[in-house]
Amino acid sequence: MAERIAKLALADGSVFSGTAFGADGEVFGEVVFNTSLTGYQEILTDPSYCGQIVTMTYPQIGNYGINAEDVESAGPKLKGFVIRELCEVPSNFRSTGSLDEYLKTHQVIGIEGVDTRALVRKLRTTGAMTGVLSTTDLDETSLVAKARKSPDIVGRDLVQEVMPKSGFDWTERLSPLSNSPTTTVTTGKTADPLVVAIDYGMKWNILRHLTERNCRVHVVPGTTSSAEILAMNPAGVFLSNGPGDPRPLDYATTTIKGLLGKVPVFGICLGHQLLGLACGAEIFKLKFGHRGANQPVLNKLNGRVEITSQNHGFAISADTLPDSLEVTHVNLNDQTVEGFRHKSVQAFSVQYHPEAAAGPHDSAYLFDEFRAML
Repeated sequence: MAERIAKLALADGSVFSGTAFGADGEVFGEVVFNTSLTGYQEILTDPSYCGQIVTMTYPQIGNYGINAEDVESAGPKLKGFVIRELCEVPSNFRSTGSLDEYLKTHQVIGIEGVDTRALVRKLRTTGAMTGVLSTTDLDETSLVAKARKSPDIVGRDLVQEVMPKSGFDWTERLSPLSNSPTTTVTTGKTADPLVVAIDYGMKWNILRHLTERNCRVHVVPGTTSSAEILAMNPAGVFLSNGPGDPRPLDYATTTIKGLLGKVPVFGICLGHQLLGLACGAEIFKLKFGHRGANQPVLNKLNGRVEITSQNHGFAISADTLPDSLEVTHVNLNDQTVEGFRHKSVQAFSVQYHPEAAAGPHDSAYLFDEFRAML
């Protein structure tokens, strides 16, 4: 089969050429990079990447294929996938197909053969920017013009594109392969408390951690009101991760304000940002974001350092935190806020992803803390 050419053009006029894999077509998005060595399947299916073209810094991707157990949602939500080298002969006892086949099935455009080191250096220097990935238009002048006209991720509500249309119950637990050292928390309260998980684009492993701790979990769309949630009489509410800029999501912050002080609240990633906004903090956009499985975070409460998985392009502004919030975690690379807790009501959150296995279990205690609140 003849090689298919693909090109990636950035808004600053740069163009990167390579070989297409996966689907054919043309997409636009914010071009970002992830520094993880493994976990490409989890990255592909993380709804937080909606609206983005993701570049992997690790040179060979696809070497362990694709399997049904490691997905984090019903399918890929990202716009495009950029890698240095595609492995066409995957080897893993759980593999049921190749990365190329998987992207074809889900209509995601991939490009390999790109000088990803040069691309990442540019994004680190200039910052994440809009781009166009195409297998159909190979005219570089045309592609650059399209990249410059592409909508910015700032100010867009991407949650509406990835959240579920209706509520549902979740019962699946963690895979035995996770080898997670979790224990059921004994609180003296009613067994199997109900947790309502607000889905702004949630990774499924979060839900698995909640059920692993003997919680009954009911998932609701991100637009659900506080009155609707409180009518379910939950023992606690979880605020999920999700894509894009949290500032346009007025419906979400209104709901969170209506929940604070009435039920325990735990947020991750976008949920962390939304909780901060609901409490009066402000958000700013990071230059190129934190995306990878190697981010060091200091827990200020016990002095321990956690190696964490992260995926976000926005952060809470530390200078705007109200007196009601206490910073509990900070990023050791740039000192950004990675976690806080409310001083007077049961509410806390972290910017990183404790359900992922970066440490591999450095941050799983956060789910235990939430369970102990219920």
